[in-house]
Amino acid sequence: MNKTIKTDVLIIGSGPAGYTAAIYAARANLKPHLVSGLEPGGQLTITTDVENYPGFGDVIQGPWLMEQMKEQAIKVGTEFHHDIVNNVNFDEIPFLAETDSGLTFNSKSIIIATGAQARWLNLDSENKYKGFGISACATCDGFFFKDQNIIVVGGGNSAVEEALYLTNFASKVTLVHRRDKLRAEKILQERLFKHPKIEVIWNHTVEEFIGSDEPLSLKKIKLKNTQSDDEKIVDATGAFIAIGHDPSTSLFKEKIKMDNENYIITKSDSTETNVKGVFAAGDVKDKVFRQAVTAAGMGCMAALEAEKFIAENF
Repeated sequence: MNKTIKTDVLIIGSGPAGYTAAIYAARANLKPHLVSGLEPGGQLTITTDVENYPGFGDVIQGPWLMEQMKEQAIKVGTEFHHDIVNNVNFDEIPFLAETDSGLTFNSKSIIIATGAQARWLNLDSENKYKGFGISACATCDGFFFKDQNIIVVGGGNSAVEEALYLTNFASKVTLVHRRDKLRAEKILQERLFKHPKIEVIWNHTVEEFIGSDEPLSLKKIKLKNTQSDDEKIVDATGAFIAIGHDPSTSLFKEKIKMDNENYIITKSDSTETNVKGVFAAGDVKDKVFRQAVTAAGMGCMAALEAEKFIAENF
């Protein structure tokens, strides 16, 4: 399919930032088009309990929240495309964006909301057992580890949340952290330390994942003490890696300004990038807060700034 679509606003990526940008852009009668990308709905689609998004007295489910945002964006006039943008050209306006299915978008402005992806340890043994005992998504795969011993690697909110969630299935959860204290919110730490199924191993990193080849399955994890270099083996048939995320910005390298961690740089108190008419919102530019509510707020900002940009230039 080769087709060119002209639009005022193209939103690349979904999730709280993309969906909120779509809602505001559509309400401004900009008739936005949104290309959802590899993971429609973003990271909240692999998050179960959400208790810190304003407006809900009871705990809600991440996938449900994203579905509601999407439905709202559709109802106010957003055109959705279940596709992947594989090339962009920001050299001149209108901007061009091409997709895997053969669509070409000819757009007066672009909002980048491609989010971030899970970070891995980059061990050879990790690659070997990915999908065979090793995962980066507890809500996706936790069910498969019922009554087993598993470990979670990390020390931030994501690691603690995953450890707590996995107690619903595992007989024991061991949190492995390379430091002697966690970065997670205090309320999460309190829940973690009180849970009878959870043990914490401080000052250790993963050296190697050990398992069987036939069938391919994880059996043990070799850990190394960060202070003494001593090694020890922990029995575990599952391992969940929760050490952070990397922004999904490879598509925009050398086309837009980024920092040394490949997060998109925007102007102060703005979502506008160094390219006029191109805006960035959510985890693709935010490495400090990384919350659904802040991503949604930035999506709103991006849409309003895009509206102003179009009004002043067209």
